[in-house]
Amino acid sequence: METYEILRDLAVIFISAKLFGLLARKCKAPMVVGEIVAGLIIGPCLLGIVQPSAFINQMAEIGVILIMFSAGLETNLQELKKSGLIALVIACVGVFVPLVAGSLLYMGFHGAASFGSEEFFKAVFTGSIMTATSVGITVEVLKELGYLKSRVGQTILSAAIIDDIIGIIVLTFVLGFKDPDSNPLLITGKVVLFLVLSVILGYIIYRIFKIYDEKHVHTRRIPIIAVSLCFIMAFVAEKYFGIADITGAYIAGIILCNVRDAEYIDRRVSINGYMFFAPMFFVGIGLKTSFETMSGEVILFAVGFVLVALLSKIIGCGAVAKVCRFNWGDSLKIGVGMMTRGEVALIITNKGLDLGIIDHSFSTAVILLIIVSSIATPMLLKYLFTHDKKEKAKS
Repeated sequence: METYEILRDLAVIFISAKLFGLLARKCKAPMVVGEIVAGLIIGPCLLGIVQPSAFINQMAEIGVILIMFSAGLETNLQELKKSGLIALVIACVGVFVPLVAGSLLYMGFHGAASFGSEEFFKAVFTGSIMTATSVGITVEVLKELGYLKSRVGQTILSAAIIDDIIGIIVLTFVLGFKDPDSNPLLITGKVVLFLVLSVILGYIIYRIFKIYDEKHVHTRRIPIIAVSLCFIMAFVAEKYFGIADITGAYIAGIILCNVRDAEYIDRRVSINGYMFFAPMFFVGIGLKTSFETMSGEVILFAVGFVLVALLSKIIGCGAVAKVCRFNWGDSLKIGVGMMTRGEVALIITNKGLDLGIIDHSFSTAVILLIIVSSIATPMLLKYLFTHDKKEKAKS
């Protein structure tokens, strides 16, 4: 591809991403939904103005690394400590139930698979896509309704954060088993070793960075060093431990989430990430989505995928909340609040596409899930909280 053609593609990607992102926001949906739709429209699916390329894929990979680094920076470790065991249990079951349900859904369409086989791996990977929660939309709704600092709001927020961490760990293990000849003990050992080293070296890096940060507050070198750490950890994770680069980036963000300039670093990263690299990732998802292989079975699977993904979160998280002595109404709110999917589901899907685990038609189901959950969650939460308020007023 000639340089001038790359420049044209970049212009089309950024303009369309911004335009459709703003339209999505006007429709009370996340901007990422609009960016994905932009990719569908300008890509091979419809207009064919922009074609997927190695350059776009590489920029998208940097985008997803920065997204996960930013997610790590925004992790509130103090809030996780406050939420305690309840949020942890809700998050664990909120990962386990969709993981099993998604695996069974895949087997229901493609037949039962023996443990360790390629089909079994694909089934588990399908389940892993359903595990992570995108809490951004839920947080905005809770803020609007004035319930973010309530017990229910804080439980949803904390459980979603833990949910994302567990989801990334599950993805790490699942991707480690992509090779049929891989040794389960070796994979487990690598993951455990990486996590242990991340804790030990992470604490040392945190202390050094904290001292340096206090001497050079709000200087440009701080975010530069932070991003360098992000890329180094992403590289080391993938190169030496066989772990997804996004895991390394996420942990790098967690290491720095409590330094003085964590918010400043996040803002600086966001300027570059969300202005340039992130749109490349989200639009790229749309560009790589193909409707050519769509059939009745694929459409049926997509509908089943959406229903199973939504219900498994509501049932799994809601049931545990009830066991933890929330009333039925609050348990349902927690279940609904945990059912949104977003960036992490796209990231896992993109990894599967890159590794050839799933085909491009599969991403249609994931995009449909994100759109449906992004629209349904705010509406259901608003109804549940409003209805509960009316019932209390009557009594």
